[in-house]
Amino acid sequence: MTDNHSFPEEPQIPESAQGPRVTPATGRTASTPRPVPGPRSAATPRPGSPGRGPARPAPPAQRAHPAPATPAAPTAPAAPAARKQPQEPSAAELQLIPASVGGAVEAADEAVDLLLDSGRLPGDILVLTTGEQHPWAAHELSFGEASYWAQHDAGDDVFFARTANADRYASRAVIIVAVNGDLDDTAARSVSEARERAGALLIVCGDPRTVNSALGAGV
Repeated sequence: MTDNHSFPEEPQIPESAQGPRVTPATGRTASTPRPVPGPRSAATPRPGSPGRGPARPAPPAQRAHPAPATPAAPTAPAAPAARKQPQEPSAAELQLIPASVGGAVEAADEAVDLLLDSGRLPGDILVLTTGEQHPWAAHELSFGEASYWAQHDAGDDVFFARTANADRYASRAVIIVAVNGDLDDTAARSVSEARERAGALLIVCGDPRTVNSALGAGV
């Protein structure tokens, strides 16, 4: 009895994919060719081997040592500063403004205006007369000496007085003396005292020959 069923043919396996085969001449198995790996770097260990690991530090004898710093030369101690000798206070500068006896007060008023225009504070200025009172002082004294001298003590404005009141007025940076009377010995001494009390400048409004004759050229 004939079997009518037919079996499909077995697929043909390519020769390249058949795997190892036995060579009749030698009877040894030939391996399928493998791709050749590229060169391995020194850091890449072989498969299955631990590799070289990190580089060891150089022994102490081979390590580079920085050159020792050269010690700085000792500096000589600074010489002590010379002590300043105490200086005696210098006398105030003296300026003479030529003026007659009748025009001395007006010259003093003009000097006040110039000082204020130059930046001097009103409280820096004191005006003295050797003869009659300045008109401003005469007016203020009409309200009493207490209020008059209170303005002097406040020290915030120009003040007018007589050289005879040397025991009442205080020192100021600039003192102006109007020689509106005879410049006798008493008046001359008052001008000298005014120069000692002037902090920076003494202005004398009067006849230069009379002033120099009474006070001396060195005043």
